[in-house]
Amino acid sequence: MMNYREYQQIDRRKSRQISVGNVKVGGDAPISVQTMTNTLTTDVEATVAQILRAEKAGVDIVRVSCPDEESTAALKEIVKRVNVPIVADIHFHYRRGIEAAEAGAACLRINPGNIGSPERVKEVIKAARDHRCSMRIGVNAGSLEKHLLEKYGEPNPDALVESALEHAKILQDHDFHEFKISVKASDVFMAVAAYQQLAEQCDHPLHIGITEAGGKRAGTVKSSIGLGSLLWAGIGDTMRVSLSAEPEEEVFVGWDILKSLGLRHRGVRIISCPSCARQGFNVIKTVETLEERLAHIEAPITLSIIGCVVNGPGEALMTDLGLTGGGGGRHMIYAAGKTDHTISEEQMIEHLVELVEKKAETIEAEKKAAQLAAE
Repeated sequence: MMNYREYQQIDRRKSRQISVGNVKVGGDAPISVQTMTNTLTTDVEATVAQILRAEKAGVDIVRVSCPDEESTAALKEIVKRVNVPIVADIHFHYRRGIEAAEAGAACLRINPGNIGSPERVKEVIKAARDHRCSMRIGVNAGSLEKHLLEKYGEPNPDALVESALEHAKILQDHDFHEFKISVKASDVFMAVAAYQQLAEQCDHPLHIGITEAGGKRAGTVKSSIGLGSLLWAGIGDTMRVSLSAEPEEEVFVGWDILKSLGLRHRGVRIISCPSCARQGFNVIKTVETLEERLAHIEAPITLSIIGCVVNGPGEALMTDLGLTGGGGGRHMIYAAGKTDHTISEEQMIEHLVELVEKKAETIEAEKKAAQLAAE
Protein backbone atom coordinates (compact mmCIF):
# COMPACT_ATOMS: atom_id res chain seq x y z
CA MET A 1 0.00 0.00 0.00
CA MET A 2 1.40 3.36 -1.02
CA ASN A 3 0.92 6.39 1.19
CA TYR A 4 0.76 9.72 -0.60
CA ARG A 5 0.31 12.14 2.29
CA GLU A 6 3.34 13.53 4.10
CA TYR A 7 1.98 12.68 7.54
CA GLN A 8 1.62 9.02 6.54
CA GLN A 9 5.24 8.54 5.54
CA ILE A 10 7.44 6.21 7.60
CA ASP A 11 11.19 6.48 7.07
CA ARG A 12 12.59 3.01 7.68
CA ARG A 13 15.93 2.58 9.39
CA LYS A 14 18.72 1.66 6.99
CA SER A 15 19.86 -1.89 7.69
CA ARG A 16 21.99 -4.48 5.94
CA GLN A 17 20.08 -7.05 3.96
CA ILE A 18 20.34 -10.79 4.59
CA SER A 19 18.52 -13.80 3.20
CA VAL A 20 16.32 -16.26 5.08
CA GLY A 21 15.85 -18.82 2.36
CA ASN A 22 14.13 -16.98 -0.47
CA VAL A 23 12.94 -14.17 1.81
CA LYS A 24 15.05 -11.01 1.94
CA VAL A 25 15.25 -9.36 5.35
CA GLY A 26 16.46 -5.79 5.86
CA GLY A 27 17.47 -3.13 3.41
CA ASP A 28 14.56 -2.21 1.16
CA ALA A 29 12.83 -5.59 1.52
CA PRO A 30 9.23 -5.64 2.81
CA ILE A 31 8.89 -6.26 6.55
CA SER A 32 8.29 -9.99 6.87
CA VAL A 33 5.75 -11.68 9.14
CA GLN A 34 6.89 -14.64 11.19
CA THR A 35 5.27 -17.16 13.52
CA MET A 36 6.32 -20.33 15.37
CA THR A 37 4.80 -23.80 15.49
CA ASN A 38 3.55 -25.14 18.82
CA THR A 39 3.25 -28.81 17.79
CA LEU A 40 5.83 -31.44 18.63
CA THR A 41 8.36 -31.16 15.83
CA THR A 42 8.63 -34.94 15.80
CA ASP A 43 4.95 -35.03 14.76
CA VAL A 44 5.66 -34.21 11.13
CA GLU A 45 2.02 -34.35 9.98
CA ALA A 46 0.76 -31.96 12.66
CA THR A 47 3.67 -29.57 12.21
CA VAL A 48 3.34 -29.45 8.43
CA ALA A 49 -0.43 -28.92 8.71
CA GLN A 50 0.12 -26.02 11.10
CA ILE A 51 2.71 -24.40 8.82
CA LEU A 52 0.40 -24.74 5.81
CA ARG A 53 -2.39 -22.98 7.76
CA ALA A 54 0.06 -20.18 8.59
CA GLU A 55 1.02 -19.99 4.91
CA LYS A 56 -2.64 -19.56 3.98
CA ALA A 57 -2.81 -16.68 6.47
CA GLY A 58 0.16 -15.04 4.72
CA VAL A 59 3.20 -15.97 6.81
CA ASP A 60 6.64 -15.30 5.33
CA ILE A 61 8.87 -17.27 7.74
CA VAL A 62 8.11 -19.99 10.31
CA ARG A 63 10.23 -20.97 13.30
CA VAL A 64 10.30 -24.58 14.50
CA SER A 65 11.78 -25.75 17.80
CA CYS A 66 14.58 -28.35 17.57
CA PRO A 67 15.37 -29.48 21.13
CA ASP A 68 16.61 -33.00 20.28
CA GLU A 69 18.03 -35.17 17.53
CA GLU A 70 14.62 -36.62 16.68
CA SER A 71 13.35 -33.09 15.98
CA THR A 72 16.18 -32.17 13.62
CA ALA A 73 15.61 -35.48 11.82
CA ALA A 74 11.92 -34.59 11.42
CA LEU A 75 12.87 -31.11 10.24
CA LYS A 76 14.36 -32.59 7.06
CA GLU A 77 10.94 -33.97 6.07
CA ILE A 78 9.06 -30.84 7.20
CA VAL A 79 11.20 -28.54 5.06
CA LYS A 80 10.41 -30.62 1.95
CA ARG A 81 6.65 -30.31 2.44
CA VAL A 82 6.22 -26.58 3.09
CA ASN A 83 6.69 -23.49 0.96
CA VAL A 84 8.17 -20.95 3.36
CA PRO A 85 11.69 -20.83 4.86
CA ILE A 86 12.06 -22.52 8.23
CA VAL A 87 14.02 -21.13 11.17
CA ALA A 88 15.34 -23.81 13.53
CA ASP A 89 15.12 -22.79 17.19
CA ILE A 90 18.34 -23.96 18.87
CA HIS A 91 19.30 -23.73 22.53
CA PHE A 92 22.36 -25.11 24.35
CA HIS A 93 23.13 -28.08 22.07
CA TYR A 94 25.50 -27.09 19.29
CA ARG A 95 24.98 -30.40 17.49
CA ARG A 96 21.31 -29.51 16.96
CA GLY A 97 22.41 -26.38 15.09
CA ILE A 98 24.65 -28.38 12.78
CA GLU A 99 21.95 -31.00 12.20
CA ALA A 100 19.32 -28.34 11.48
CA ALA A 101 21.55 -26.64 8.91
CA GLU A 102 22.14 -30.02 7.24
CA ALA A 103 18.38 -30.74 7.33
CA GLY A 104 17.57 -27.66 5.26
CA ALA A 105 16.79 -24.95 7.80
CA ALA A 106 17.03 -21.50 6.23
CA CYS A 107 18.07 -19.86 9.49
CA LEU A 108 19.27 -20.87 12.97
CA ARG A 109 17.90 -19.02 15.98
CA ILE A 110 20.71 -19.19 18.55
CA ASN A 111 22.51 -17.42 21.33
CA PRO A 112 26.21 -17.92 20.53
CA GLY A 113 26.91 -17.47 24.23
CA ASN A 114 24.97 -20.59 25.28
CA ILE A 115 26.10 -22.93 22.50
CA GLY A 116 29.31 -23.81 24.33
CA SER A 117 33.02 -23.38 23.74
CA PRO A 118 34.43 -21.10 21.01
CA GLU A 119 35.27 -24.24 19.01
CA ARG A 120 31.64 -25.38 19.10
CA VAL A 121 30.43 -21.95 18.04
CA LYS A 122 32.92 -22.12 15.16
CA GLU A 123 31.47 -25.48 14.08
CA VAL A 124 27.91 -24.13 14.04
CA ILE A 125 29.00 -21.10 12.03
CA LYS A 126 30.78 -23.39 9.56
CA ALA A 127 27.64 -25.51 9.15
CA ALA A 128 25.54 -22.37 8.58
CA ARG A 129 28.00 -21.09 6.00
CA ASP A 130 28.31 -24.45 4.23
CA HIS A 131 24.53 -24.79 3.93
CA ARG A 132 23.81 -21.12 3.12
CA CYS A 133 21.96 -20.72 6.38
CA SER A 134 21.52 -17.33 8.10
CA MET A 135 21.23 -16.85 11.87
CA ARG A 136 19.15 -14.92 14.37
CA ILE A 137 20.71 -13.83 17.61
CA GLY A 138 17.79 -14.05 20.00
CA VAL A 139 18.23 -12.11 23.25
CA ASN A 140 15.44 -12.35 25.82
CA ALA A 141 15.00 -10.44 29.07
CA GLY A 142 14.06 -13.69 30.79
CA SER A 143 17.34 -15.44 30.01
CA LEU A 144 20.11 -12.86 30.20
CA GLU A 145 23.66 -13.96 30.99
CA LYS A 146 24.71 -14.03 34.63
CA HIS A 147 27.48 -11.45 34.22
CA LEU A 148 25.04 -8.92 32.76
CA LEU A 149 22.49 -9.48 35.54
CA GLU A 150 25.27 -8.93 38.07
CA LYS A 151 26.41 -5.79 36.25
CA TYR A 152 22.97 -4.19 35.88
CA GLY A 153 21.15 -5.76 38.82
CA GLU A 154 18.10 -6.65 36.72
CA PRO A 155 17.07 -7.01 33.08
CA ASN A 156 16.98 -3.59 31.40
CA PRO A 157 17.43 -2.13 27.91
CA ASP A 158 21.17 -1.58 28.38
CA ALA A 159 21.68 -5.22 29.38
CA LEU A 160 19.66 -6.50 26.40
CA VAL A 161 21.64 -4.36 23.94
CA GLU A 162 25.00 -5.27 25.47
CA SER A 163 24.12 -8.97 25.28
CA ALA A 164 23.06 -8.63 21.63
CA LEU A 165 26.23 -6.82 20.59
CA GLU A 166 28.44 -9.29 22.48
CA HIS A 167 26.83 -12.15 20.58
CA ALA A 168 27.04 -10.26 17.29
CA LYS A 169 30.78 -9.79 17.84
CA ILE A 170 31.24 -13.56 18.18
CA LEU A 171 29.77 -14.09 14.71
CA GLN A 172 31.60 -11.10 13.23
CA ASP A 173 34.92 -12.33 14.62
CA HIS A 174 34.36 -15.45 12.50
CA ASP A 175 33.61 -13.26 9.47
CA PHE A 176 29.95 -14.32 9.52
CA HIS A 177 27.56 -11.47 8.79
CA GLU A 178 24.35 -13.18 7.62
CA PHE A 179 22.45 -12.60 10.84
CA LYS A 180 19.63 -10.58 12.35
CA ILE A 181 19.07 -9.68 16.01
CA SER A 182 16.14 -9.58 18.40
CA VAL A 183 16.05 -8.11 21.92
CA LYS A 184 12.68 -9.18 23.24
CA ALA A 185 11.03 -8.54 26.58
CA SER A 186 7.51 -9.05 27.86
CA ASP A 187 7.63 -5.49 29.23
CA VAL A 188 6.63 -3.16 26.38
CA PHE A 189 8.69 -0.23 27.69
CA MET A 190 11.83 -2.35 28.04
CA ALA A 191 11.51 -3.98 24.65
CA VAL A 192 10.84 -0.73 22.78
CA ALA A 193 13.70 1.09 24.55
CA ALA A 194 16.10 -1.80 23.83
CA TYR A 195 15.23 -1.88 20.13
CA GLN A 196 15.56 1.90 19.90
CA GLN A 197 19.05 1.77 21.45
CA LEU A 198 20.13 -1.18 19.32
CA ALA A 199 18.85 0.48 16.14
CA GLU A 200 21.12 3.46 16.82
CA GLN A 201 24.21 1.36 17.57
CA CYS A 202 24.32 -1.02 14.59
CA ASP A 203 23.05 -1.65 11.08
CA HIS A 204 22.12 -5.31 11.61
CA PRO A 205 18.59 -6.22 10.48
CA LEU A 206 16.24 -6.45 13.46
CA HIS A 207 13.57 -9.02 14.23
CA ILE A 208 11.06 -7.29 16.51
CA GLY A 209 8.60 -8.72 18.97
CA ILE A 210 7.10 -8.38 22.44
CA THR A 211 7.75 -11.80 23.92
CA GLU A 212 5.16 -13.70 25.94
CA ALA A 213 2.60 -11.00 25.18
CA GLY A 214 -0.34 -13.04 26.50
CA GLY A 215 -3.62 -14.39 25.16
CA LYS A 216 -5.27 -13.49 21.89
CA ARG A 217 -6.96 -10.24 22.97
CA ALA A 218 -4.55 -8.85 25.57
CA GLY A 219 -1.52 -10.05 23.61
CA THR A 220 -2.78 -8.38 20.44
CA VAL A 221 -3.19 -5.07 22.25
CA LYS A 222 0.21 -5.31 23.93
CA SER A 223 1.98 -6.30 20.72
CA SER A 224 0.22 -3.60 18.73
CA ILE A 225 1.41 -0.93 21.17
CA GLY A 226 5.02 -2.15 21.19
CA LEU A 227 5.43 -3.22 17.58
CA GLY A 228 3.36 -0.31 16.31
CA SER A 229 5.63 2.16 18.14
CA LEU A 230 8.76 0.60 16.65
CA LEU A 231 7.41 0.26 13.11
CA TRP A 232 6.08 3.81 13.14
CA ALA A 233 9.63 4.93 14.05
CA GLY A 234 10.99 2.93 11.11
CA ILE A 235 12.49 0.15 13.24
CA GLY A 236 11.99 -3.50 12.32
CA ASP A 237 12.79 -5.74 9.35
CA THR A 238 10.89 -8.87 10.38
CA MET A 239 8.35 -9.36 13.15
CA ARG A 240 6.44 -11.87 15.23
CA VAL A 241 3.35 -11.29 17.34
CA SER A 242 3.79 -13.73 20.25
CA LEU A 243 0.34 -14.89 21.38
CA SER A 244 -0.97 -17.77 23.43
CA ALA A 245 -3.04 -18.67 20.38
CA GLU A 246 -2.69 -20.64 17.18
CA PRO A 247 0.15 -19.54 14.86
CA GLU A 248 -2.20 -18.33 12.13
CA GLU A 249 -3.73 -15.89 14.64
CA GLU A 250 -0.26 -14.39 15.16
CA VAL A 251 0.03 -14.00 11.39
CA PHE A 252 -3.36 -12.29 11.06
CA VAL A 253 -2.47 -9.79 13.79
CA GLY A 254 0.97 -9.17 12.29
CA TRP A 255 -0.55 -8.35 8.94
CA ASP A 256 -3.18 -6.14 10.51
CA ILE A 257 -0.45 -4.11 12.28
CA LEU A 258 1.49 -3.68 9.03
CA LYS A 259 -1.64 -2.81 7.07
CA SER A 260 -2.72 -0.25 9.68
CA LEU A 261 0.60 1.57 9.18
CA GLY A 262 0.52 1.23 5.41
CA LEU A 263 3.76 -0.79 5.47
CA ARG A 264 2.30 -3.81 3.70
CA HIS A 265 -1.12 -4.65 2.36
CA ARG A 266 -2.40 -8.16 1.75
CA GLY A 267 -5.99 -9.23 1.46
CA VAL A 268 -9.14 -7.30 2.29
CA ARG A 269 -8.86 -4.49 4.82
CA ILE A 270 -12.29 -3.74 6.24
CA ILE A 271 -13.02 -0.27 7.61
CA SER A 272 -16.17 -0.56 9.70
CA CYS A 273 -18.05 1.47 12.25
CA PRO A 274 -18.71 0.19 15.80
CA SER A 275 -22.47 0.44 15.04
CA CYS A 276 -25.17 2.33 16.93
CA ALA A 277 -28.93 2.87 16.89
CA ARG A 278 -28.66 4.61 13.51
CA GLN A 279 -27.42 1.47 11.72
CA GLY A 280 -29.48 0.32 8.77
CA PHE A 281 -28.25 -3.29 9.09
CA ASN A 282 -26.43 -5.42 11.65
CA VAL A 283 -22.88 -4.10 11.16
CA ILE A 284 -21.14 -6.42 13.65
CA LYS A 285 -22.62 -9.60 12.16
CA THR A 286 -22.02 -8.36 8.60
CA VAL A 287 -18.33 -7.65 9.27
CA GLU A 288 -17.83 -11.02 11.00
CA THR A 289 -19.37 -12.82 8.03
CA LEU A 290 -17.40 -10.85 5.45
CA GLU A 291 -14.09 -11.40 7.28
CA GLU A 292 -14.73 -15.14 7.11
CA ARG A 293 -16.00 -15.17 3.51
CA LEU A 294 -13.15 -12.98 2.21
CA ALA A 295 -10.24 -14.60 4.09
CA HIS A 296 -9.05 -16.31 0.89
CA ILE A 297 -8.47 -13.03 -0.96
CA GLU A 298 -4.79 -12.07 -1.25
CA ALA A 299 -5.07 -8.98 -3.44
CA PRO A 300 -4.92 -5.68 -1.53
CA ILE A 301 -8.46 -4.32 -1.39
CA THR A 302 -10.12 -1.86 1.00
CA LEU A 303 -13.79 -2.27 1.91
CA SER A 304 -15.83 0.11 4.07
CA ILE A 305 -18.86 -1.21 5.96
CA ILE A 306 -20.68 1.70 7.62
CA GLY A 307 -24.13 1.42 9.20
CA CYS A 308 -25.55 4.81 8.24
CA VAL A 309 -25.01 7.93 6.13
CA VAL A 310 -23.25 9.97 8.83
CA ASN A 311 -19.76 8.67 7.98
CA GLY A 312 -20.55 6.20 5.22
CA PRO A 313 -20.07 8.42 2.15
CA GLY A 314 -16.86 9.93 3.58
CA GLU A 315 -15.31 6.55 4.35
CA ALA A 316 -16.38 5.22 0.95
CA LEU A 317 -14.35 7.99 -0.71
CA MET A 318 -11.21 6.39 0.73
CA THR A 319 -11.91 2.74 -0.10
CA ASP A 320 -12.12 0.56 -3.20
CA LEU A 321 -15.61 -0.67 -2.35
CA GLY A 322 -18.11 0.43 0.25
CA LEU A 323 -21.49 -0.28 1.79
CA THR A 324 -23.57 2.31 3.63
CA GLY A 325 -26.81 1.58 5.43
CA GLY A 326 -29.97 3.15 4.03
CA GLY A 327 -33.69 3.08 4.70
CA GLY A 328 -36.34 0.57 3.74
CA GLY A 329 -33.95 -2.37 3.78
CA ARG A 330 -31.92 -1.05 0.82
CA HIS A 331 -28.30 0.02 1.16
CA MET A 332 -25.88 1.96 -1.02
CA ILE A 333 -22.92 0.30 -2.75
CA TYR A 334 -19.92 2.50 -3.56
CA ALA A 335 -17.20 1.74 -6.12
CA ALA A 336 -13.97 3.77 -6.28
CA GLY A 337 -15.46 6.28 -3.85
CA LYS A 338 -18.61 7.02 -5.82
CA THR A 339 -22.23 5.94 -5.39
CA ASP A 340 -22.91 3.08 -7.77
CA HIS A 341 -26.14 1.24 -6.96
CA THR A 342 -28.36 0.03 -4.14
CA ILE A 343 -28.77 -3.52 -2.90
CA SER A 344 -31.30 -5.28 -0.67
CA GLU A 345 -30.23 -6.51 2.76
CA GLU A 346 -30.95 -10.12 1.76
CA GLN A 347 -28.53 -9.92 -1.17
CA MET A 348 -25.80 -7.63 0.17
CA ILE A 349 -23.39 -10.23 1.62
CA GLU A 350 -23.30 -12.38 -1.52
CA HIS A 351 -23.14 -9.27 -3.68
CA LEU A 352 -20.20 -7.78 -1.77
CA VAL A 353 -18.30 -11.08 -1.87
CA GLU A 354 -18.84 -11.20 -5.64
CA LEU A 355 -17.68 -7.60 -6.09
CA VAL A 356 -14.54 -8.16 -4.01
CA GLU A 357 -13.68 -11.37 -5.85
CA LYS A 358 -14.06 -9.63 -9.22
CA LYS A 359 -11.89 -6.74 -8.01
CA ALA A 360 -9.26 -9.22 -6.82
CA GLU A 361 -9.26 -10.98 -10.20
CA THR A 362 -8.70 -7.65 -11.95
CA ILE A 363 -5.83 -6.72 -9.63
CA GLU A 364 -4.14 -10.11 -10.07
CA ALA A 365 -4.53 -9.93 -13.87
CA GLU A 366 -2.99 -6.44 -13.94
CA LYS A 367 -0.14 -7.65 -11.71
CA LYS A 368 0.63 -10.60 -14.00
CA ALA A 369 0.49 -8.36 -17.09
CA ALA A 370 2.95 -5.94 -15.47
CA GLN A 371 5.31 -8.81 -14.58
CA LEU A 372 5.21 -10.14 -18.15
CA ALA A 373 5.86 -6.69 -19.55
CA ALA A 374 8.90 -6.32 -17.27
CA GLU A 375 10.45 -9.62 -18.40
